[in-house]
Amino acid sequence: MDIQVYDPENGIFYDEMFAAQGEARPGFEPLFAGIRSLEPGVLGTRQAAAERALLSMGITFTLNGEGGGHERIFPFDIIPRVVSGREWSRLEAGLRQRIEALNLFIADVYGDQHILRDKVVPEHLVRTCADFRPQCMGLKPPRGIWCHIVGTDLVRDKTGEFFVLEDNLRCPSGVSYVLENRQILKRTFPRIFESMPIRPVDDYPIRLLDTLRYLAPDHCTDPRVVVLTPGRYNSAYYEHAFLAQQMGVALVEPPDLVVRDGFVLMRTTAGLERVDVIYRRVSDDYLDPLVFRPDSMLGIPGLIEVYLKGRVALANAPGTGVADDKAIYRYVETIIKYYLKQDPIIPNVPTYVCADDGDREYVLSHLRELVVKATDGAGGYGMLIGPHSAEEQQADFKERIARNPRGYIAQPTLSLSRVATIIGDKFEGRHVDLRPFVLFGRDIYVQPGGLTRVALKKGSLVVNSSQGGGSKDTWVLSE
Repeated sequence: MDIQVYDPENGIFYDEMFAAQGEARPGFEPLFAGIRSLEPGVLGTRQAAAERALLSMGITFTLNGEGGGHERIFPFDIIPRVVSGREWSRLEAGLRQRIEALNLFIADVYGDQHILRDKVVPEHLVRTCADFRPQCMGLKPPRGIWCHIVGTDLVRDKTGEFFVLEDNLRCPSGVSYVLENRQILKRTFPRIFESMPIRPVDDYPIRLLDTLRYLAPDHCTDPRVVVLTPGRYNSAYYEHAFLAQQMGVALVEPPDLVVRDGFVLMRTTAGLERVDVIYRRVSDDYLDPLVFRPDSMLGIPGLIEVYLKGRVALANAPGTGVADDKAIYRYVETIIKYYLKQDPIIPNVPTYVCADDGDREYVLSHLRELVVKATDGAGGYGMLIGPHSAEEQQADFKERIARNPRGYIAQPTLSLSRVATIIGDKFEGRHVDLRPFVLFGRDIYVQPGGLTRVALKKGSLVVNSSQGGGSKDTWVLSE
């Protein structure tokens, strides 16, 4: 396994680590030299050790495919992705800018709706958004913050330019893998790690707890925080339990909470105890059957009434999903200019909204060139990757778009950047994206790095774990 013979194929793709074959990018030389200096067979042994560590920690997920889903280890590649300090400074500023603007947008949508009256964002797109909650009109969340925990997906094109692919403002997942990946890499490459100025990520649970406690009702001197999970059968349950344990707070399921005398209480062995802040990993629809879906078996009846009275805080606030609808995404650059009077620091991927007549006409005549996505899709499902699709698939999507134009957007097919990845007994380039995590509390904190997801299938652009993707540790260097 010789990394010197790895072909980065720059020009066709942007390689994150290599400027040319055998030539590491500036600042990445210690990583290249450290890997190159390992004795034959050592790298494979360390990859196997990392996989055993993942198994022992119980880091598994459900892989969907033919024959039904089955549990497997979350795939992890020990060759890290590295981001320079200069690049990260720009990304951090861009993410701060984006979250600030999106928070103002959500507040406006559920408030005075200036942006809709000024026709900056089409009102019909907001009204028809699956995650627009009329029940939240007039809502004033604690401290004026709607989106407390955000995961924003970034991609890099063949020129090396970063773009925002999508925003995740409801219940973004994956940060537990960031923390676990880092611990494994510290043990896998201790000398390389010490030789490079890598920024830490392991203070995230403390910062998350501070963010949640900041939301507590004013009279709380020692607020009780809980993590609300749908239960152990949820695909992200490992993360729910991990974050609760790391923060030192209770992990609760809906039957553990009850509304009594105008407050939310938690059942404990010592009796009912008051809850002040809920980090909920349950979607809006299922939060409270008295307000949202009446058939919800996961809801806490009366929760929203207590929330509206300011007696409990919810993170993220109900209704935030209106800002990560894929059709609304098309307007985020305009949203930044409207509220902040600034040019966007990180650009969007050019996007066509099929609800627009002109955009739809272009999409239907260029399907073989575009990536088509369902506006409410997730996990890489409901997509058409035009260049890799058959005529039958294109015909199917033409019918889908004709039936429900509001339900689809399209984007150019990007040549996503690649990172050297261990495939069998050699290195091969695999496409990656990046999900940094942002906390909005007393101030805005951007975790250095985030979750690098890697498409392990050769040539695939789909990085989602549910479709065979894996992850890498992300090293952000100090400037």
